[in-house]
This record gives sequence, structure tokens and C-alpha cells, in this order.
Amino acid sequence: MPERRQVSGGGRVTRRPLRVVEVTGPSMVPTLYHGDLLLVQYGAPVSPGDVVILRHPFQQDLLVVKRATERRPGGWWVRGDNTFAGGDSTDYGTVPEELVLARVRARYRPLAKGQRSVTAVLGWAVSALRPVRSASSRLRAR
Repeated sequence: MPERRQVSGGGRVTRRPLRVVEVTGPSMVPTLYHGDLLLVQYGAPVSPGDVVILRHPFQQDLLVVKRATERRPGGWWVRGDNTFAGGDSTDYGTVPEELVLARVRARYRPLAKGQRSVTAVLGWAVSALRPVRSASSRLRAR
């Protein structure tokens, strides 16, 4: 797995491993779709608007992807981009900081089956890897 090396303020080298995870479910549509692959960085600092991977507060063996909307006492308020899907802080409240594991750096769209023509493959190559941008400043927790 690829790793990025960074030097901390004390001159010590720290590793923040990059990993690939797959999206299942519709809670982050239109930002992420079922089957998208994500490049995530574990231990990366999180800011409001970042898309993050976290352990579900009530089922800690379940990893979920949500948008960190704001820091609150006790942790992060997280929301799915699809308001109709649910399964976010409106259901389970603030997520403790230690359950927020990684920050999503990029989305990778897999090549569709049957996408074999040169034009289709070139189109896919141009659009397959995209950074996952922070949400608008208008995104607020409810």
C-alpha cells in the first residue's frame, strides 16, 4: 500500500498510510456513488467539510463514509450528502474524535464492464480520478 511520509514540527518522520476502500450504498450521492473507490489517508487532520471514514458509533465493526460538517463538544457532527439516505449524526449524534479514522483524498471510478473502445477508455481515464473537495461553506449541521 502506498504511504506518504511527512515531517512533523519536531523533525520526526511520521507515516500516514494511504489505502483504497470501496463505497457501498447511496448516503453520499451525488459526491460518491456505490462502487466508487476512494483513496483515504489514515490519521490525516480533519477540517469541516472533509469527507471522512469513521467507525459507526453503535456498530464499531462497521466503517462508514460521511462528511464532517462541524466540530462539537465530544467530537464531529457528520452528515451524508444524500439527505434522504439517513444514517448520520441526525440519527446517532456527535461522533467521538477517536472514531474518525481517515480523510478521503480522492475518488476513483472503476472502468465499467464493456467499456472497451479507445474513445470510451480515454474518456474514462480523464475522469476516473478526482479529488474529493470540501463542501460549500453553506453546508451546516442540523
